[in-house]
Amino acid sequence: MCTTCGCGESHDHPQEIGHSHEINSTEIVTLEQKVLAKNDALARANRGRLAGLGILAVNLMSSPGAGKTTLLERTIRDTSGRRGVAVIEGDQETPLDADRIRRTGCAAVQVNTGAGCHLEARMVGEALDELDPAAGSLLFIENVGNLVCPALFDLGENGKVVIVSVTEGTDKPLKYPYMFAAADLVIVNKTDLLPYVDFDLAACRAHVKAVNPGAHVLAVSATTGDNIESWYDWLEDAGAR
Repeated sequence: MCTTCGCGESHDHPQEIGHSHEINSTEIVTLEQKVLAKNDALARANRGRLAGLGILAVNLMSSPGAGKTTLLERTIRDTSGRRGVAVIEGDQETPLDADRIRRTGCAAVQVNTGAGCHLEARMVGEALDELDPAAGSLLFIENVGNLVCPALFDLGENGKVVIVSVTEGTDKPLKYPYMFAAADLVIVNKTDLLPYVDFDLAACRAHVKAVNPGAHVLAVSATTGDNIESWYDWLEDAGAR
């Protein structure tokens, strides 16, 4: 188990120390702090690089299947011509999501983390080298599907967006409070399925506000386009800040 982010995965920080009986808990915490400190330094470098180019970077996070890639596909197609868009795709394996994004005509770089359960600032920096997004563009970072680990790792983004679908259950913000507490925006996706699932939208909004009073909450359907303009308005506002 990775003690840095609390997941059950094996990935790119020293989780093996948590299994050694020769290292005490103080040393474990110190090493984990060093891992996060190194990541934060690289994130600051990413943020400075993006700011220098006038690029708005948005970190998209969710559990698997919540609709991040579908939302991105629609966003790219609907906003074509408003602003250049580039995408960094994070997954444990396969280039499938990056292939989907490229079919929209948008530049995308796939980052496969192997057993890792989240993207890190180093990975984003290397992806930026390859992607070379245009000045003034919009950069989406689609994180690995996970409602735990990505919340802990700053990537140098301007905003964090958490996507939850109505098929996942109303209580997700309470069960994964650290993720929702980190969010600037929460998107409740797949609202076209509300008549067919047991999901209380008002209660979900209240749960989000309970863990993060400052978060915006938007209910949309990336499939049908219902209320999707509210998402584009949020992006416009974020870019103007």
